[in-house]
Amino acid sequence: MADLLSVPLKKPSEVDIVNPLKNLIQSRYSTADQPEDYSEQINEFSKLRNNAIWRAFEKYESSLEVIYSYYDQLVSLETKVPAQEVQIPFKWKDAFDKGSIFGGRISLTISSLAYEKMCILFNIAALQSSVAATQSVENDESLKLAAKLLQQAAGIFSHLKSTVMLSIQQDPTPDLNPDTLGALSALMLAQAQEIFVLKAIHDEMKDQIVAKLSSQCEDLYSECLKMFQRENLKQLWDRDWIATIAGKQAGYHAIAEYYQSLVCKSNKIIGEQITRLESAMELFKAAQTRSGKAAMFQDFANKAQRNLNEAKKDNDFIYHERIPDIKSVAAIGKAQLAKIVPLGYPLSQNFQDLFSELVPVVVHQAMAAYELRKNEIQNGEISKLRDSTQFLNSVLASLNLPAAIEVTQGGNSLPPSILEKSEAVRQLGGLTHLNSLITELPELLKRNQDILDEADRMLNEEKQSDDSLRAQFKERWTRTPSDKLTEMFRSNAAKYRQIINNAIQADKTVREKFESHRMGMELLSKSPGELQSAVPAGPGGSVSNSSAVQTLRQLMEEVETVKAERDVIETELKSATVDMKEQFLSSLSNDGGINEPALSMESIGRSFGPLQKQVKESIDKQEDLIARIQSAHQQFSQETGTSAGGRDSMMCHLAAAHDAFRDLQSNLKEGAQFYNDLTQLLVVFQNKISDYCFARKTEKEELMKDLTQECSRQTTPLPPPSQPSFHNEVKKTEPSPTSPTSAPPVQTSSNLPYPVYVQGMPVPFAPGSAPYTAYAPPPMPQSYNPYGGGYQQAPYNYAGGYPPQQGYPGGYPQQGNYPQGNYPQQSYPPGTYPQQQHPRGW
Repeated sequence: MADLLSVPLKKPSEVDIVNPLKNLIQSRYSTADQPEDYSEQINEFSKLRNNAIWRAFEKYESSLEVIYSYYDQLVSLETKVPAQEVQIPFKWKDAFDKGSIFGGRISLTISSLAYEKMCILFNIAALQSSVAATQSVENDESLKLAAKLLQQAAGIFSHLKSTVMLSIQQDPTPDLNPDTLGALSALMLAQAQEIFVLKAIHDEMKDQIVAKLSSQCEDLYSECLKMFQRENLKQLWDRDWIATIAGKQAGYHAIAEYYQSLVCKSNKIIGEQITRLESAMELFKAAQTRSGKAAMFQDFANKAQRNLNEAKKDNDFIYHERIPDIKSVAAIGKAQLAKIVPLGYPLSQNFQDLFSELVPVVVHQAMAAYELRKNEIQNGEISKLRDSTQFLNSVLASLNLPAAIEVTQGGNSLPPSILEKSEAVRQLGGLTHLNSLITELPELLKRNQDILDEADRMLNEEKQSDDSLRAQFKERWTRTPSDKLTEMFRSNAAKYRQIINNAIQADKTVREKFESHRMGMELLSKSPGELQSAVPAGPGGSVSNSSAVQTLRQLMEEVETVKAERDVIETELKSATVDMKEQFLSSLSNDGGINEPALSMESIGRSFGPLQKQVKESIDKQEDLIARIQSAHQQFSQETGTSAGGRDSMMCHLAAAHDAFRDLQSNLKEGAQFYNDLTQLLVVFQNKISDYCFARKTEKEELMKDLTQECSRQTTPLPPPSQPSFHNEVKKTEPSPTSPTSAPPVQTSSNLPYPVYVQGMPVPFAPGSAPYTAYAPPPMPQSYNPYGGGYQQAPYNYAGGYPPQQGYPGGYPQQGNYPQGNYPQQSYPPGTYPQQQHPRGW
């Protein structure tokens, strides 16, 4: 045994990681159409954690592979699920705090995979030091293993020193303090060099080599001793650690002098040999004194004493050399074989990623950004087509086309196009159906407002509780203030609130349009006879077969052709999809980055370039078509002598009412879908806040427990002392902490993580778009959203139907631009509201 120092392990606490991970992965990767079930992998991950954290205390070499495997899974999972979104309250106790007879140890609870990874890494290095300490110095393979493990442990502690503060972003427990980790890294490196010295001695290497290795080992222990004796660290260590390090520093200095004396002996430099042996004897005694271990380096001390006696005898009788002062002899060279081994990945030999099918976070973010950019182009191009079609419809309605050129039977007969519009309105439910759709919106709106209000209430109650306890315990209340953790929550809540306010204005706009066209839609909902009797009689008869009429009929056919072509272009735009997953995966760089903008623009250019050209050509064609229609209609008016009388005005009004009816029906259905989809997002948002509040409640209870135990230790009377002068001493006690403000109740389900959206929430409304959002979650069918279309303040417009299965469709008429808001770039499982109990009973 090399009498190596081994680092104690951090003690963990058991925690449920199954349900939070299930909910998180489900919310990020699953959709209604493509559910992802990772229950088996998550259960295996949970078993692996339990096995790893407790097997570490067995301190066997086989335990290392188990804890390596768990660490590798953590690293893999962290690349696919943002560490800060995992709301699991991981609690770890300080490795060096032994507590007291009254119980309690220093601990820290943080809900982050990054913190769990830091603690596991600490235990890996600690276990490596323990396994190395059990190796025999008489076995070559054991020495190699010990040297390997100690160098790896030095690398891990060095890695932790530089990353721990960035990972946990708050004051750590003393064992994870950067100064502590730096000292432990220095200790592991010095002990690794010590193993190389023992290996060189075991292999009977040249005396000069052993001397240089020992001299370097002395330097490393000297540096280590300085770190361990710092005022902020001295109280951490076991009482014999500093003594052992000081003893080894002197001892390996002595071994270096001893082996250098053997070099002098071989070179017949007897005077320097005697000087070095005398120095070695003094250092061996100093090592034993400092360490408090009389047997430390005793074998080497005995050898040095024998050699010193022989050298002095030979010098007295044979050489008669002068004995130089130790300060005047040449310094011993140094040779460092021990190196800090950088932390690698994977650590386990047979690593199999449990979550290999999960898309890495960076790819997931790139895909979401691509989908958003693609949707913007899709919606923009389709919006151009629909705006143009609406404008064309409004021009035709203002000219009473095609009704003005249709043949009717008698003056009171209605044109076939008006009768067709009336029939279409009646088949779609008429004014009654439209009115029922409008009356549903306030209830849907109120539901969303209630969910958001409840989310705000939970955040406020959690903050009030934290502020109350912080005021009570002051500097002892060490956890992160609520304001720092809920900044993103508050920001997202404000964005959701703005989105709801925008929807309220959209509902108002829709109702105004409904009221303005109510009379015309009511007439179209009547039977043909009732409609005909309501329309003023005209001079009528048959329309002449003049050249102007023939021209207008040809132009109406061109109008239908243009609309048909636009339907085809719109279908192609909605179906133009590219699976970027493989491209993004293949483009991952060594540092985990993706040139996402370049790849996205290249793919979008290939997919939408030709279609964008067709859209432009169609819009240009319409300008010429409208000019020809207006010219032909002017000629038609001159030939027929028609004027804008009561009958023609009514026809225009009915045509506009039909267009408004179709537009409003589409808008209202999509508005209801918008509110329902927003409800799912808000329920998940509320669940995130619920899980945050639960994690904070758990953290609060753990900290309160530690503070209460600390107060108990301070207030518990000590046993009666022996000195009479102390019998009457008045012991000062600290008041026990009072009951804190009640923790906010947990009322929602699904243990989902903190709302950290790396790219922000996507923009729901583009400038100049219609009221309801054009957002479509990435897993949903990516198609045009009619809510993204503008509203022309022309006489009337017609949006023309709505595409099936859209994200947040729309088509609401626009009274002004909607401010840009953001939706989370995620897909969420359907949820219900209200929820009164957490599914796990919290």
